[in-house]
Amino acid sequence: QVQLVESGGGLVQAGSSLRLSCVVSGRRLSTYAMGWFRLPPGKEREFVAAINWSGGNTRYADSVKGRFTISLDNAKNTVYLQMNSLKPEDTALYYCAAGTLSYPLSNRDSSYRYWGQGTQVTVSS
Repeated sequence: QVQLVESGGGLVQAGSSLRLSCVVSGRRLSTYAMGWFRLPPGKEREFVAAINWSGGNTRYADSVKGRFTISLDNAKNTVYLQMNSLKPEDTALYYCAAGTLSYPLSNRDSSYRYWGQGTQVTVSS
């Protein structure tokens, strides 16, 4: 069993930055891939980024490449999503997830078994 708790969302203006955090608890965390997904209003949930616990492998959605960075702190069991140059279209409920470790890292939500409760990010124009 894995528990995930996200934080760091908020209301910001376009061009701003935010850092989301996901505190992870459970056993054998190194055997999981960690991902960030988002649910935009009126749309389906979509992949944002993923990382393995060694930090050596990452994967990003094309829409966030060059603007978002996923990272983790093993000592704190925390996964981060640094979001820069935010756009109104980044507005969504952001979820942290833990799932099947594969290479390349999966961008499919069906590969992720454990989910946090989500944190809202709203970007105004």
